[in-house]
Amino acid sequence: MKKLTTILLMAGLCLNMQAEALPKYIDLSGTWLFALDRNKTIQAGTQLTETIQLPGTTDTNKKGDYTARSEETTQLSRLWSYKGRAWYQKEVDIPVSWKGKPVYLTLERTKPSEVYVDGKFAASSNDISTPQIFELSKWLKPGKHQLTIMIDNGYGVPEQLYESSHAYTESTQTNWNGIIGKIELSTQLPSPSQVKVVHQNFRDFHIEGQHFYANGHVIYLRGKHDACVWPLTGHVAMDVESWRKYLGTCGAYGINHIRFHSWCPPEAAFVAADELGIIMQPELPFWGSFDEQDDTLMTFLHKEGVNILRTYGHHPSFRMFALGNELWGSIEKMAEFVEDFRKIAPDKFYTFGSNYYLGYQGVKKGMDYFTTCRVGGEGWGNYNTHTRGSFSFADAADGGVINHFYPNTMMNFEEGCQLAYPEGTAWTKAVPVISHETAQFQTYPDYDEIKKYTGVLYPYNMEVFRNRLEKAGMLDQAKDFHKASGLWSLQLYKQDIEMDLRTRNMAGFQLLDLQDYPGQGSAYVGILNAFMEPKGICTEREWRQWCAPVVPLLIADRFCFTNQEGIRAWIQVANYSGESLNGKTLCWQLTSGSKGVASGNILLPSTEGLFTAGELCIDLSAFDKPTKLQLSLSIGETEYFGAPYHNTYDLWVYPAWSDLSKLESLVMVTNELNDIAIGQLQKGKSVLLMPDSTDLCVGGLFTTDYWNYRMFKTISENNKKPVSPGTLGILTDPNHPIFNGFPTEMHTNWQWFPIIKASHPMILDNTSPDYRPIIQVIDNVERNHKLGLVFEFQVDKGKLLVCMADLEAATSYPEGRAFYRSILEYMTSGDFTPKTHITLEDFKKLMTNPVVEGKIGELNNISPY
Repeated sequence: MKKLTTILLMAGLCLNMQAEALPKYIDLSGTWLFALDRNKTIQAGTQLTETIQLPGTTDTNKKGDYTARSEETTQLSRLWSYKGRAWYQKEVDIPVSWKGKPVYLTLERTKPSEVYVDGKFAASSNDISTPQIFELSKWLKPGKHQLTIMIDNGYGVPEQLYESSHAYTESTQTNWNGIIGKIELSTQLPSPSQVKVVHQNFRDFHIEGQHFYANGHVIYLRGKHDACVWPLTGHVAMDVESWRKYLGTCGAYGINHIRFHSWCPPEAAFVAADELGIIMQPELPFWGSFDEQDDTLMTFLHKEGVNILRTYGHHPSFRMFALGNELWGSIEKMAEFVEDFRKIAPDKFYTFGSNYYLGYQGVKKGMDYFTTCRVGGEGWGNYNTHTRGSFSFADAADGGVINHFYPNTMMNFEEGCQLAYPEGTAWTKAVPVISHETAQFQTYPDYDEIKKYTGVLYPYNMEVFRNRLEKAGMLDQAKDFHKASGLWSLQLYKQDIEMDLRTRNMAGFQLLDLQDYPGQGSAYVGILNAFMEPKGICTEREWRQWCAPVVPLLIADRFCFTNQEGIRAWIQVANYSGESLNGKTLCWQLTSGSKGVASGNILLPSTEGLFTAGELCIDLSAFDKPTKLQLSLSIGETEYFGAPYHNTYDLWVYPAWSDLSKLESLVMVTNELNDIAIGQLQKGKSVLLMPDSTDLCVGGLFTTDYWNYRMFKTISENNKKPVSPGTLGILTDPNHPIFNGFPTEMHTNWQWFPIIKASHPMILDNTSPDYRPIIQVIDNVERNHKLGLVFEFQVDKGKLLVCMADLEAATSYPEGRAFYRSILEYMTSGDFTPKTHITLEDFKKLMTNPVVEGKIGELNNISPY
């Protein structure tokens, strides 16, 4: 009996071990049979003959039409393009042990599909934001079966999505056909992954007043926009390691929040975000009119929202949700969606749409927070509702406050944030405001990037732009254009972000973007390229000066000071670290090159959020000539990525007054090339010409152009608004003797404001290919003009210097006076020896003959302006 019991126990143990060894999953990745179905003629039972590798797409497998669109400039080009039905087929062998059990087919991410077993229709789905899961036990009995899947990337979702969702648009991810991520059969659905240790950024995440809180402390959202840019594959990465790398790069640049513009990332993204503390805001896959009369669209979007919340809602990183990008349409329907979603996932915070109605509708009941560029409407030329510093010329007068107002470090968006409460309620009901798509400053492209495109997308757009520059005779300047525009855009990004941080009641920002956006006309607006790699503009550490949990801030009404008034300013600290700074010391130091000018210490309090640390009063009377200074702020006994929290500011000091009369008497200064000026040149004299604007001029733009010149030129013209000058800052040689009395870098900086705002750069396309102005203005990739702000010629016996700025207007500022004086000192020195000789008649032609303009095609935005 004892022996029998032992045998039975051993038999039971073996059976149990066998049961545990039986497969619960069948991995279907690998080689599948395949066929394109351009004319919808293939039937489910048709034996397919081509092969394809899954997970993958028709693009990654080089199926479809080879489309080398060498003239494409609006986006990257798919080398292999296909839109329509495609069939995928594989033989599967269902184990005997699966008899009587549910059998699930999981397609982790794909497009609208139909599933057939042994030629018979079994199921279909048009879920695009979450896995498609089919229960197929009715059809998949033990034994061998033919599994056939038809994927259609041209039908099955609302028509609007093909152009108005980053789940589909060709601008970034592309409208691929295929199946990516996990492809498997299983007898059980995977249970949601459980996070053992919840990151402090997610603990007790809630709203108090106009701020988000986590782990018992106020938290500031330092966010970026994500448009599903994966240039090598043309589709989103589905593995955790790729997302760890991507989100890790974001974190290295101080980012703790990501907004997914009109799409939802996969499971792997949330897993990585859970680990790294990145606060996620996915969106419904839509950008456009939220039309309550469109039942097809409303039903689809509601279903997608429910799927997203139920599939990914367990992730602690998934804290926020939006109904899409820049929506308009039925506000009542938006409120209904949010109410429904809140019942499913009450732990999330909701907004109707990122920048819905472009902010003009303000906050409505049902919105937990407001992601926007403005809070309600403002009269043209006013900026009181704005929540970011840069706009297109179609959307705000003069492109926003950074381009419009004299540079300072005091401007903020407090006035706009104070308006962020629903109509009919009190200001105490104001919700958190997040700055929408902050800082869309262009840089000139880096053509060395072209060789990085070794996958399914190719940058014919960049090749076209490079060829245009070569045709314009300036290809040798491409690297300098990239560097100068990039270094200036970096300072503009700093200013826009710090304006957010200087706003006491602002909850965060969402950049557009840390990386370039390769579509919508090609928008090179990032400090990283489309591959999330550095563009040589700045280091991670430099960027973290103003994008970190703690940022020391200079509060001053200017960047340019006089030696008479000195510096009178304040230091504030934006502390969103969740830690007290009590007793820590903020050290400040003002330097001129390697020489110290002044320094001091400020003891910090325990305050969280934005607070004033102390005052700066610095005597600059020892400076008798124009000098560049640098103010460094550093908080001791703190550490972030191995360094203390710190920040730096470029400042300038100039003599309080300059008597220019003596210098002006030595050269002729004129606004027109009249007979007197011509006579002076013929006598071998020096002439400073500052002509008025003509049709051969462009306007003076202080910032780099917004987003993309082609698109917003179209929008501005359609709305009868001024078109942006479209330029990308200056390029010059800081060692040129014309700058002996005006310190500068190769690029624009804050001291250039009064000069550039009073300028109208001249188109110099009719000069010889090798001619370069002393101060060149970088043009955009659409026009490629050779633009001169300051240039010189030997004319007959005389010497002519042309300045395309109203220096009389600029001299109302100390930096403007210094620039004028520096020009005059140069013209009266032995250094003024123009190398290019031109006849008087040729110079007149240069200033009057039309240039050949290339045609710039229209390019519209989805959002209504």
